[in-house]
Amino acid sequence: MIKGKKVLLRTIREKELDIVYDLICNINNKGPYWHLVIPSEKDFKSEFEKTGLWGPSEGRMLIMDLNNEVYLGELLYFKGLDYQAGFEVGYELFHPSYYGKGYMSEALRLFCAYLFACYPINRIQVNCMKGNIGSRKVAEHCGFTYEGTMRRATFHNGKYHDLELFSLLREECPSLEELLKG
Repeated sequence: MIKGKKVLLRTIREKELDIVYDLICNINNKGPYWHLVIPSEKDFKSEFEKTGLWGPSEGRMLIMDLNNEVYLGELLYFKGLDYQAGFEVGYELFHPSYYGKGYMSEALRLFCAYLFACYPINRIQVNCMKGNIGSRKVAEHCGFTYEGTMRRATFHNGKYHDLELFSLLREECPSLEELLKG
């Protein structure tokens, strides 16, 4: 577990698979930018059986309150294209009532510092759907740099949308040790 000032990050436990599955599949709370594709319950649980939803090239962590009782959201990392020297991360809060409280900014900072501490990667990137001001603010607040727009790069809610690409290099990220001290 990684404990910050506002959030606790941890991997998913087998006993809470049903709870987490319901949270990630509740499209009513996703907002207008999160992809609406729902994973099958069988595939979700099968992947947990194989990897615990955590491995060397992809994984997911829960964002919990400090008492480890309230499921605030999740963070994911995955390897993009084979020639890319890093990971892509995605993030979501499970309910709009958690927006604007600083949970995601702290969680993303801790998560990136953790990934840099554990893996020999030099770069982490985030893709935000154009117009997703909240996600863009989180990325920028965490030190990510805007690199450009990928035109009509994603399909969502019946049409194509632009994606804005942000990156964070290893030397731009505070160390996990610094973040846990501070």
